[in-house]
Amino acid sequence: QVQVVESGGGLVQAGGSLRLSCAASGSTSTMRAIAWYRQAPGKQRELVARINNDGNTDYRDSVKGRFTISRDNAKNTGYLQMNSLKSEDTAVYYCNLILLTAYVGSYWGPGTQVTVSS
Repeated sequence: QVQVVESGGGLVQAGGSLRLSCAASGSTSTMRAIAWYRQAPGKQRELVARINNDGNTDYRDSVKGRFTISRDNAKNTGYLQMNSLKSEDTAVYYCNLILLTAYVGSYWGPGTQVTVSS
């Protein structure tokens, strides 16, 4: 019954910014953790950033200082603010939520395309 969808992707020039959103709908009681992954053409899916229920965050080295992950529990929404974008950031970005409904479950969104031009 739970659905997750990403939004905010698009085409930007190098040095620009985008803000991705990850919204959960349905029978959601608690949003325990949020993680953003990305998959570039010809590459494996990789973890970009994550935030747990206590607000602790973790980022992969290549995005530290440029990306910020956050959450709004009242809206059942997670965010990824991406600044100083580089061409290497071009990928499909996926949101993964750890949600507590009747039980703990892992839910993926369908992804949103981010393209950074030089």
